[in-house]
Amino acid sequence: MSLFAKRETTVLVLRDAPEIITGLRELLSAAPDDERAGLARALDLVEEFASRPDAELRARWVRQRLAAADYRGAPDEVAGIKALRGAEPGLTLLQAVTYAKEAAAGEPGVRAD
Repeated sequence: MSLFAKRETTVLVLRDAPEIITGLRELLSAAPDDERAGLARALDLVEEFASRPDAELRARWVRQRLAAADYRGAPDEVAGIKALRGAEPGLTLLQAVTYAKEAAAGEPGVRAD
C-alpha cells in the first residue's frame, strides 16, 4: 500500500440513448397515424442529443456545478476552478482545469487558449 496513492475521480458520460432510440423506433413502427408525428419528432431529438460529444456533456455538467455553487464568472478562471473543486472535492486540479476549459470553450465570447 502506498502512502502517496492518488484518489482519481473521473466524470463519466453515461448514455442510455441507444436503448431509448431503439425503444422509440419500435414504438414508431407500430404507432397509429395520429401518434407517428410526435414519436418521429421525439426520435429526432433523442438522436440529436445522442450525437453530442462527451466534452459538451462534461461542459454542461461543469456549468451546472458552478451555478449550484453560485459562481457566475468564466469557468476557466482561477475562481471558477476553485468553485468547481469546492463543489466536487474529488476532482484533481488537472481534471478541474480540463473540464473548466471545455466549459469555457462552449460559451460565446470566451477566449480560446
